[in-house]
Amino acid sequence: MTYTADWKSLSNYRVPQWYQDARFGIFIHFGIYSVPAYANEWYSRNMYIQGTREFDHHVETYGPHKDFGYKDFIPMFKAEKFNADEWAELFAKAGAKYVVPVAEHHDGFMMYKSSLSKWNAYEMGPKVDYLGELKKSVEKKGMKIGASSHRIEHWFFMSHGREFESDITDDIGPDSLYWPAMKEPENHYDLYADPAPTKEFMDDWFNRTKEIIDNYHPEVLYFDWWIQEACMKPYLQKMAAYYYNEMEKIGKVGVINYKHDAFAFGCAVPDVERGQLPTARPYVWQTDTAIGRHSWCYTVDNEYKDAEEIVCNLIDAVSKNGNLLLNVGPKPDGTISEEDKKVLLGVGEWLSKNGEAIYGSRVYKFTCEGPTLTAGGQFTDKKKIEYTPEDFRFTQNDGCVFAMALKCAENGEYLIKSFATEKDAAGSGGFSGIISKVTVLGDESEAEYKRDEEGLHIRTQYRSDLPVVFKIEVL
Repeated sequence: MTYTADWKSLSNYRVPQWYQDARFGIFIHFGIYSVPAYANEWYSRNMYIQGTREFDHHVETYGPHKDFGYKDFIPMFKAEKFNADEWAELFAKAGAKYVVPVAEHHDGFMMYKSSLSKWNAYEMGPKVDYLGELKKSVEKKGMKIGASSHRIEHWFFMSHGREFESDITDDIGPDSLYWPAMKEPENHYDLYADPAPTKEFMDDWFNRTKEIIDNYHPEVLYFDWWIQEACMKPYLQKMAAYYYNEMEKIGKVGVINYKHDAFAFGCAVPDVERGQLPTARPYVWQTDTAIGRHSWCYTVDNEYKDAEEIVCNLIDAVSKNGNLLLNVGPKPDGTISEEDKKVLLGVGEWLSKNGEAIYGSRVYKFTCEGPTLTAGGQFTDKKKIEYTPEDFRFTQNDGCVFAMALKCAENGEYLIKSFATEKDAAGSGGFSGIISKVTVLGDESEAEYKRDEEGLHIRTQYRSDLPVVFKIEVL
């Protein structure tokens, strides 16, 4: 169909099956902020805020801001070891089905070839069309390419550099990396923040987004927060209609990820940043999180999650009808850290054995069991959740039920209470079918099992440091 720029028309959108089946993608934060590799990817903003650790670090390491500003990192951003084929191969081994590199972050530097601004990675820094190169390599490996835009926050992102003597002056214009550097709102969640983005800036936002769509046709278009501003609503509708129509012209259905009710519900896919939803949803959603606990980009002192934590995140999301977009932060030379690689390969090894419970799976009639429930909401990943062998998540695929124990039992014995015979009465919400076979994915032998009023008892010799998946076949 042809979409028009209004919520009524856009509500006819349907999430493509490939995205629902994919369940797992890779997010990439790689840009100028990778060079200082300090604190996090908001370095470009915080280095200009007096009194912050970034401000002090910048002066101590690089000198006064008037002599060395954020733009002066660009010649240092060489990405001389960047190899798109190597990245794509690693992501494929990790089991990812789509890859979403940040095309432009809040700092305003475009990681692709652009005709709209000279401040891009093709003309400066590494002098390579990073998004274009990655698109070719990712698609060659059978994965989908996406793109992420964080441009809207650039309205205020560099504004604190106007408060003291720095390279951000009062006479910056549209040709400057720092433009427009307007006053930052006191409340980022004020939907009518003052000063609101001007028509000139919002037109520029739309044109930059359109250029990404026209030149790269990303099958996932991810937007960070702040696009929910009231003044942006007509632009979001215009952009979504354009994107969906352009993708339809090439025989594809694109996916838009958004946060904070920026879009009318049903017009795109909602995303929860660094968090989960507490229960299953009847709609497809996504959580994005990073392997690095304290930063999306590479930093020298980051803390890294392990494969077990990431696999549990994935299982929990998928059991509730969600996807997981997992971020890596490459080093400024274009290499991916050994810590990131270890986690990605660990996740990939698990998925190679247990993917049947994840890829193409759908929500089962009950989702969770056990003492450890996942809190809902964003930014809830500051500490690893310690699950137990009594914690299960469920999916269904090809007529089978998959019960995933989030922690392996040392004695190999499990009890799934949701399958108790006492719960099999019609309308109880339990299981009232006939189990014909229980196997452990990744193991060659069948598991011993029996079902009684307590539940489904399973015994296996299989042991793992990662979650254990039981395939329950029924007559």
